[in-house]
Amino acid sequence: MQKEELPKKTEIIIIGGGIVGLSCAYHLVLKGVRDLTLLEMGKLFKAGGSTYHAPGIVFQTNPSKTMTNFAKYTVNLLSNLVYNGTPCFFKVGGIEVAYTKERLEYLKYKLGLAKSYGINGADIINPEEVKEKVPLIDSSKIYAGFYVPSDGVAKAVWALEVMGKKVEEKGGKLFGNTEVLDIKVSNGEVKEVTTSRGTIKCEKVILCTNVWAPLLGSKVGLKVPLVPMQHPFVWVGPIEELKGEEREVVYPVLRHQDKSIYFRHFKDSYGIGSYYHEPLPLNPSDLPSYNQKDIPTALEFTPQYFEKGYNAAIELMPPLKGANIYHKINGVFSFTPDGFPLLGEFKDIKGLWAALAVWITHAGGVGKAIAELLVDGFSEWDLRECDINRFHPYLLTDNFINLRSEEQYRKIYAIIHPMEQPNEPRNLRLSPFHVRLKELGAEFFEVGGWERPQWFKYNEKLLVGDYHKREGWEAKYWSPLQGVEHKMTRENVAIYDFTPLTKILVKGEDALEFLQYLTTNNLDKPIGKIIYTLMLNRKGGIVGDLTVTRLDKDSFLLLLSSSMGLQHLSWISKNLWKGVQIVDLTSFYCCIGLYGPKARDLIERLSKESFSNFPKHTAKTVDLKVTKALALNISYVGETGWEFYVPTEFGLSLWDNLWREGKELGLIPAGLGALDSLRLEKGNRLWGNDINTEYNPFEAGLEFAVKLNKEKFIGKEALENIKDKGINKKLCCITLNDKVVLGKEPVIKDGKVIGYITSANYGYTVGKCIMYAYLPIDYSKEGEEVEVYYIGNQYKARVSKDPLLQ
Repeated sequence: MQKEELPKKTEIIIIGGGIVGLSCAYHLVLKGVRDLTLLEMGKLFKAGGSTYHAPGIVFQTNPSKTMTNFAKYTVNLLSNLVYNGTPCFFKVGGIEVAYTKERLEYLKYKLGLAKSYGINGADIINPEEVKEKVPLIDSSKIYAGFYVPSDGVAKAVWALEVMGKKVEEKGGKLFGNTEVLDIKVSNGEVKEVTTSRGTIKCEKVILCTNVWAPLLGSKVGLKVPLVPMQHPFVWVGPIEELKGEEREVVYPVLRHQDKSIYFRHFKDSYGIGSYYHEPLPLNPSDLPSYNQKDIPTALEFTPQYFEKGYNAAIELMPPLKGANIYHKINGVFSFTPDGFPLLGEFKDIKGLWAALAVWITHAGGVGKAIAELLVDGFSEWDLRECDINRFHPYLLTDNFINLRSEEQYRKIYAIIHPMEQPNEPRNLRLSPFHVRLKELGAEFFEVGGWERPQWFKYNEKLLVGDYHKREGWEAKYWSPLQGVEHKMTRENVAIYDFTPLTKILVKGEDALEFLQYLTTNNLDKPIGKIIYTLMLNRKGGIVGDLTVTRLDKDSFLLLLSSSMGLQHLSWISKNLWKGVQIVDLTSFYCCIGLYGPKARDLIERLSKESFSNFPKHTAKTVDLKVTKALALNISYVGETGWEFYVPTEFGLSLWDNLWREGKELGLIPAGLGALDSLRLEKGNRLWGNDINTEYNPFEAGLEFAVKLNKEKFIGKEALENIKDKGINKKLCCITLNDKVVLGKEPVIKDGKVIGYITSANYGYTVGKCIMYAYLPIDYSKEGEEVEVYYIGNQYKARVSKDPLLQ
């Protein structure tokens, strides 16, 4: 194949012939694509990236449903790919052992994730059962094991050849020993690729180069947020207890996460990898070339970084002691600042796609998702966590990328709480009120790069009475002050910093028509009207929810999620009409939210205008002494209140004036913890948790935001079909009296998992834990009794009315 001439032109070029590149090519040809060319700078099916040197262990369970889906699909795919009569996956099972009591509790939490995400047969097994499956282990050292029978070992190199042959059978072209030297971009679009063997014109390029991606990205002016890391790995054997074993792999893959090591059986030996050391980042330009090394990502072993891990391995598996280390390398893998892959089309270059920072575990699923995006425009799965466009430009610095990626390496096997915060760098994006928030004792969480208060120590003086004390796992990253702030918002008045909301101005002669096409609700309303609406993909999945305020005949303000604003902006830009302008105003305007029964009294102390005749869901400009503000009468918390938008430079003086006038009324600051419990009582959905591209508006209970009588909008045809057929599940409110859970727990009926929790918090007004979950229609009626699994126990719960508070 290498001797054939390169084509002069092709529709799609895939750069990289490892497991990710071949998976993308394979799934594209399965979807009918024929005009594609894959380029690999090493030998075909023996590429020099991590595909070739990685041990192939696959553990499917992940806190992310998407990553779990990728892994489940990969296991199924490789199990059905056959190389010389043998499947490309050994389903020997996987075990994660608990060396500490804290790890045991975490493994019980992971069992809940496995149940929620449909991993069958997962269980917690006792030390003796672990030893039955892994005879070399010293069972006295552990408390238990988390066992998944469908985990195992991937033979990625075999899979390359099987998928490659299928691609060629379907008309795709594969070329080895072909280095990509440059990607030509003109007018923001991919035009051609220059290689060591010539130039190819093309419409789309998919980067599947993993550790080399930053080098190619720099050629087109892009910063790819990915850091190659060295990782010590050895093969040890022969082991006396395995003498004579000729089968490639028999025993389950094993993780000893309390010591950051893993094990993989191979005949009479074991492979051992260690993360039990400080990160060893590498500049991709320092990797050897293929002329220098057959496997450029298998570097010289560093014993000083492996010693601690190896000693821990011997403690857990004593028969390893004295066995010979006969093969040793520092393998190179990719890490990103948040631990997720980089997938999708770069927003600044049309036709340039990424499938990067992907490990063998997820490669099959990623190939499927990329093919779906390219051919259909949407994926079966919610890909928001992996979106290549999720990082704001100010986060694409070497300092941020390196520090956060190194933190991901350190924490790869850590016990990570769902609310745990990153360490550094912090305080990168601050609202104009930040200094006041600090003075009030704010506990800051990072959301979308912003520092946002979760609760305030200022309110400790109000901490009287029962605020449903939490214990254990659910008490971490929580404070009873959230309950104080919740109740004060309901009963008095509270001030919130909403500056991080994504604020987008859409204007132009065709702005209304464009927004009617982009969203589901009818936006042809009078100036000053606020409409809640949705953006959908073509299958009817929810891309985002937002409010649209009509500022003028041809001018509209869009308010969207603070954490996912960049992806939403990318979606709007991708579908933008010629002649319509969009402007990101997020940094130009700050926002104060004022909510509670006394909110009107407070704001009228700063304004001569009456707020009593200020209709709900409307906006107008008001005079607040220190500045004029755009006031929106909307409420995510379900209480009387307004959002006030002013230019950023006027924000601090507005805050100070509100604070001074509000003291007499008992004004308090409130954070995101209270905001979440307040919105759950009112049944308000949270994008990313309760709604995403895997769900449609009818399932989510958002049919009120859809106007099918509009002439045309993205996803309309899909919704019409869904409405005709009916839905088989819906988002339900569930209440729990004697426990608080955190989200992602399985919902069980008659011993069967029927859904999982999308959002959960304690409702301090209703006096119970509020949860939401998509349940089958047959189990969605109010009063239906269910159970919720949470860290080893099942709790009785009940489907309740939605919302709990009107």
